[in-house]
Amino acid sequence: MPNENPQHDDEQNNEPTQKVPDDGRSPDKRGGRRKALLIGIPIALIVLIAAAVLVPRIYADSQNAAAPAPLEYTPTAETGSEGADADPATLDGEWSVGDGSGAGYRIEEVLNGADVTVVGRTEEVTGDVTIADGELSAGTVEVDVASITTDSDRRDSYFREQGMNTEEYPTATFEITEPVALTGASSEELQVTGELTMAGQTKELTGTFERTTDGENQVVTGALDVTLSDFGLEAPDLGFVTVEPDGQVEFLLQLAR
Repeated sequence: MPNENPQHDDEQNNEPTQKVPDDGRSPDKRGGRRKALLIGIPIALIVLIAAAVLVPRIYADSQNAAAPAPLEYTPTAETGSEGADADPATLDGEWSVGDGSGAGYRIEEVLNGADVTVVGRTEEVTGDVTIADGELSAGTVEVDVASITTDSDRRDSYFREQGMNTEEYPTATFEITEPVALTGASSEELQVTGELTMAGQTKELTGTFERTTDGENQVVTGALDVTLSDFGLEAPDLGFVTVEPDGQVEFLLQLAR
């Protein structure tokens, strides 16, 4: 028989349509946002990677630019300029390490792949030098290692406590073991051999030094190349920063009779 209620039949045959909640954005806008997110994530990662690479290098460049130059003689109004050459015998006598002297270390760190020059300094330096018959015949220099500082309190604390153990070994000394002939020139280069003692270990080393005189006082500057393991010291390796196994011990000695 014919269906007397065609409208009811249509309602049974047509499935209800589920409405998608309207978030106020068109499909184009939602797709654009997802696309922007997909693009933004790798860009952010690139920025982070670039920062991880560049920041240590920028820091290293700034530190290296600020690192003090090697200790050297610089004439001042008090010291005057270099004096004239003289008979080396006129230099004979006892000389004391006085005010204006300095010592310290120079070593390289590697911070996240970037090389950083680290310089530690102190003015707490004492000692005596003997010149006899025109030769630098004897001499001892003592450095207060515990007073050496850099630009970082944390580094200095590590250096004193875990590196050099300055509570047990507060000083380092360098004692000349071989006489060195002097020419008497106002400025001359010397090869000085002696025993360096630090952290309770002693090693004989030879360093290049320059002796300069203003006619009355003398200034001796130079450095010794050192290997940390020769003194029972281990180069720190903290993961993000490592220290090279070799460095230098620097001296500037103002000598007065």
